[in-house]
Amino acid sequence: MLNLVRLSIIRNQLTNQKLRTFLPLLIIVLWGSCSQKNTIENSQNSVDTNSVASQIERAYNKEFTLKERKVFINKAYQEQLTLENDSVLGEVLSYKSFLHFQLQEFDSLLHYGKLLEAKESKIQNNKALAKYHYLLGYYQSQNTHNFPEAVLHYTKAKNYHLKLKDSNQVAQTLLNIGVIQKDQNDFFGSKETLVDGLRFMKDSTMIAQCYNSLGTNHRKLLNYEEALESYQQAIRISNSAMDKLVFTNNLATTYIDISNFKKAKQLLKSIVHDSLLITNNRQYARVLDNLAYAQWLNGEKIKEENFITPLKIRRIQKDYRGQIASYTHLAEFSKKQEPSKTKIYIDSVIHLSQRLGIPRAEMDALTMLLDLEPTNIALKNRYIQLQDSIYAQELKVKTQFAKYIYDDKQKQESILRLEKAHAEQELQTIKFKNQRIIAVATLIVLLVFSMFAAYFFIQRNKHLKQESKNAQLRAIYETEASLSKKMHDDFGSKLNHAMIMLQNNHQSNDVLDVIGDLYDQSRNFSRKINDVDTGTNFKETLFGMMGTYCQDAQLLVTGSKEIEWNALSDLTKKTIYKVLQELMINMKKHSKASLVGLQFTTKSKGLLIEYMDDGVGATKKDLLKKNGLLITEKRILSIGGSITFESNKGEGFKALIEIPG
Repeated sequence: MLNLVRLSIIRNQLTNQKLRTFLPLLIIVLWGSCSQKNTIENSQNSVDTNSVASQIERAYNKEFTLKERKVFINKAYQEQLTLENDSVLGEVLSYKSFLHFQLQEFDSLLHYGKLLEAKESKIQNNKALAKYHYLLGYYQSQNTHNFPEAVLHYTKAKNYHLKLKDSNQVAQTLLNIGVIQKDQNDFFGSKETLVDGLRFMKDSTMIAQCYNSLGTNHRKLLNYEEALESYQQAIRISNSAMDKLVFTNNLATTYIDISNFKKAKQLLKSIVHDSLLITNNRQYARVLDNLAYAQWLNGEKIKEENFITPLKIRRIQKDYRGQIASYTHLAEFSKKQEPSKTKIYIDSVIHLSQRLGIPRAEMDALTMLLDLEPTNIALKNRYIQLQDSIYAQELKVKTQFAKYIYDDKQKQESILRLEKAHAEQELQTIKFKNQRIIAVATLIVLLVFSMFAAYFFIQRNKHLKQESKNAQLRAIYETEASLSKKMHDDFGSKLNHAMIMLQNNHQSNDVLDVIGDLYDQSRNFSRKINDVDTGTNFKETLFGMMGTYCQDAQLLVTGSKEIEWNALSDLTKKTIYKVLQELMINMKKHSKASLVGLQFTTKSKGLLIEYMDDGVGATKKDLLKKNGLLITEKRILSIGGSITFESNKGEGFKALIEIPG
């Protein structure tokens, strides 16, 4: 996936570069050539541009062999030379170097590596440069054993990974540098590098390996307590069963160093029969050899065969360093058992040490040999020569490592100083811009505040006007209630008078008819304009009123239980009551409905009431003539609400009422 993304970026870069290169040519062609030539030219550009990206894509495809992939990357290299795109060149040369390394074409690796380094300052491709320098560091470390050069390239790779903020790769390069320093006996420098690397490590396997290397550093510096702690930490952290076995073996060798042979033997016996260990011949031979050595040092009677068995495995595996350890242990063992063999084993150690270029192992062998031949001047001279040589070599290596690391720190500090100066300059610029922004913002805030103030006063005036309307409406309701009471009393007194007339034998039938009409009229009139009970019984009063008008029709009500009736204002309750009363009166007088439906819905901004009946309906023209409905609309509008009528002749009647919260 990362390769596809990278190739997409390369293709875009190539396209942009090609457009810049051929833009003047395209202008000339457009000026003096026909459209057919334009098409040919543009097509050719597209082919050239896409060709490099296509070759790189094939080179990354692992379905091809390494040699086939090298052919593709070589084609990409040749074609991109005409494009003058250093970023793409960095990608091509970096991957080309990798393929040469895989094919063990080391001369080509170094040749194209020098080309890449010559353009390094111009290449804006940190990922490609990081990969290249990591590869060179690995090559110098594992193939040429040029450890100072390896540290130099690893350091460059680390810096590019820092720019990419790739902490995992930063940690890996620091671990590699720390291991090189350890193997070259720069134990103090290795400790410093590894501790620095721990800051970037997140992978448990890498952290465990780091603690293992720290354990070796402490052991070589005779800090045995720290060595034991580091190895134990590595064992605890590691998720790799094989690594745990290796770290346990290292822990056991530390216990041998401090003469705790019993503990060493216990650890080695706990892993020697592990099936996973047996599959790894090198590590199995190490454990067998160390176990035999610990048992012997612990005073147990063991045979020479216990040392010979791991030696045979090491010979088959061509583990020359392991053979040095085996021959050294055999020399110590035979010194008391069979002194005649001791010198043979020591000679083998010296021979392998010289072959591998490990002078310190040769020195250890000469120390044993001098015990056998204390008067041998040649041995003493060789020992002194090696001692001086090792000291000079290790001092040189440590100095080189220290110089690379110091130079790198100085470079990074210089970069930080430049970045700090640049940041301070930008800060001043930003500060000046901020001052201008603050001034402009202050003006904007004042302007916005003025607008809000104006808006507030306008809204306040509207609110006061609305309050005035509401007060007027309340006054109307109070007047209606007073008139209702007065009319009721007036009609009641007339009714009482008529009843007295009846008792005095005044044409009783006629009087009773009049009295009945007057009573019905007074009750209906009172019900229409009388004041509304807005207390806790409002809901029952409202539904009782609607039920009275729906004696000949079925009333269906939904949603009323979700309404918080007590939270409504008195004015809102009165308005709802009067509006619904008017709709019921209209239904009773005109619609001839058999079904009436009401749905109450609570909304964020108020209350929604949907009224409908299955009556005869009315045209819009007829609705405008109904004074009661017009009054209803005015009631709703006076409190900031709205009412919408929907009706057609013969299709029933609908009303949508919105009451503000």
